[in-house]
Formats: sequence, structure tokens, C-alpha cells
Amino acid sequence: MIIRWNIIGLLGLLLGLISCGEQDSPAGPPAAMVDYQHPIPFAPEKYVCYQTMTPLAIDGKQQETAWEKAPWTQSFVDIEGDLKPKPALETRAKMLWDKDYFYFYAQMEEPHIWAKLVQRDAVIYYDDDFEIFIDPDGDGHNYYEFEVNAFNTLWELLLLRPYRVDEEPKVLFNWNIPNIKTAVHIEGTLNDPSDEDQYWSVEMAIPWTALKELAPKERGPKAGEQWRVNFSRVDWTMEIKEGEYVKVKDAATGNSLPENNWVWSPTGQINMHMPEQWGYVQFSALEAGAGEEAFVDQPEEAIKWSLWQLYFQQLAYFEKNQRYSDDLKDFNLPTIDNADCSLEPVFYTSPQWFEIIAPSCDRQTRWRMRADGKLDQLSPITAKSE
Repeated sequence: MIIRWNIIGLLGLLLGLISCGEQDSPAGPPAAMVDYQHPIPFAPEKYVCYQTMTPLAIDGKQQETAWEKAPWTQSFVDIEGDLKPKPALETRAKMLWDKDYFYFYAQMEEPHIWAKLVQRDAVIYYDDDFEIFIDPDGDGHNYYEFEVNAFNTLWELLLLRPYRVDEEPKVLFNWNIPNIKTAVHIEGTLNDPSDEDQYWSVEMAIPWTALKELAPKERGPKAGEQWRVNFSRVDWTMEIKEGEYVKVKDAATGNSLPENNWVWSPTGQINMHMPEQWGYVQFSALEAGAGEEAFVDQPEEAIKWSLWQLYFQQLAYFEKNQRYSDDLKDFNLPTIDNADCSLEPVFYTSPQWFEIIAPSCDRQTRWRMRADGKLDQLSPITAKSE
């Protein structure tokens, strides 16, 4: 888990945005125009989640037939994607679902398995951990985070919005889900530096009774629907001193070396709290192993990603000019590679707020991007907020 308590990451992002207009190039954009270039291509991972017809025994192992037949995700990569080398250790995950639970299984290669934290709701990422992030309606707000270490110590968080938005309270820490099930299995020995381990695995069952509270129409998913999901593995650089694992410290500062952040769908920055970059999970009516279902790309996602690019441009414009703009000429409009969709944004601004409204691909509804980074869908009649 990264960038929890401040907006340094966001300020760095804004300073890195390209401000064009100070140049005397005839081909350059107008003086006030700003642009947003994400560090890596927009290519969230995709996964088809099949059903299990038999409830799973949560023991940290993938011994049920349903798990054996469920597909693996792609191997995890660095959180910054191809900007950094591939992880030294492999991590993969699987997902299943039934009428009661959303199931997860993750396996993490690790020659030296350790953990220290045993109190539920401790800050688990201070240990090596595995993390699950779920944004049911994909609005960039109101999402879940779950962290677990090799002791099977759990931390659940409910976030009202990402940390980058502002400095106001936004996280519910003392919040526990009834009937959540977690288990850890270790191929090796925990906290024993004298041997070499193979891997540790996490299995989790999260009840829909909790997840539906932030889901569209306040229910669990139906077959064919898609949710935004991501995974992160925190891995600290360790050494052995006096028979115990300790974090390696930087000789100059005396602080622990930064942790490795290995993820399923990279965000391009050292910040997991970018729900617009998370993967897509499509729920299938098929039982695991009964066939294959193709992932269906949703045309509306092109409109939504374009609005995110305009959102970051608007933030950059404010950083430069100390005001928001409602003039399209001040923005570099993204190109949508889909003949059935066109981007037709309209900007509404005030000294402290902005909204960007754009018709959906089918033009039956409209998308609204707010200044606090919440992306929601409006009816045509209520396109402009009061």
C-alpha cells in the first residue's frame, strides 16, 4: 500500500504534466493549453471470473476442482509497469464466485517467508503482504481494500475516495466485515531463516452482503457485468541478523529501503490508489472448467478514460493558472479509436470546482467527471448539476 497520508504523489504528477505554450514553435499548442501523458499506455488487465457450484473450504490452498480449473491472472509486474524491471519473484492470482461470495486465491513465490504483525487492522503493509482492491461500480470513489500477511492477519479498509483528492478524512479504518473468510498456506516455515521456503498463498472469501453496499443497484454482480479489481504484493528487502529477518536499511538515511510493489494491473506510478488503472473482472455464468467465455470490451470505457485524461489536464491547468477553464481550446482532446463513439465534452467551472460532461456512446445517458475525481453516469435531463 502506497501514498496513504499526503498528496505528494499528486503534486509530482502535476509537475510532470506537459505544459506547452512557453515555446515559440508554429506547430505548438496555444499558450494556455496543457496536456496529460500517462507514464504507461492505458491497458488495464482483464479477467473472466467463472462460477463455482460448490462452496469452497477456505484453507489457503487451491485443492478444490474449481480452483484447479480457474485460470490464472497474468504474472504480476512492477507497479510502474515496463518502466521498471520484472519482479524477481512470481506472483499470480485466481478468482471465482457464487451466490454468496467473491473468492480469491493468490500464490507468491518466496524463499524467505516472514511476518511480525498479529493484531487485526494493524498496518499490514509494514510486513510483506497481499492486497485486494475492489471498486464495484468503477466510479473511482467508494472502494474496498483488504490486506493480509503470512500470519493471516487481516486489515479491511473502506475508502470514500482516493488519498490524492484532498487532505480531508476519507478512510474508514475500524471497519470489519462479518463472515469474511481468510486463510494462509505456507510451503516452508514461517520466520525461520535457517531454511529456504517455496511460496505462501492466500485464500479469501468476501461476502456479497458487504460488497453490494457500494455496488451498482446495491446488489452482487450478474453474469456479464464487470467490476474494477486490482491486486498488490508488498515485498520488503530483508537480511538475516542474529537469526532473525530484518529490513535492510539505507546507509545514508538509516531508513528501510523502499518496498517492492508488484501488482496485477500496473498504475504507472507508485500509487495503488488510482482506480481508473485497475483491471476489469467480468463475471461469467459458466462453471469453472465448463467452457471459455470471451472478455467483452465495453465501448463506454473509451469515453471514461478520455474523461480521466481531461480531468488530469484540468488539474494541470489549475496548477499553472490558479483557475479552472471551461474553454475547449485550452485542452488537448483525446482521440477515441471507435467509430461508434465520439467525445463531445462540455466543461462547467467555478473558482473551486469543475465538472466535465460527455454523452455516452449510445447517447442515451451522459458521463460526468467531477473535480474530486468521481466519475458517474447521468440521465440526459440532469446533465448539468445544480
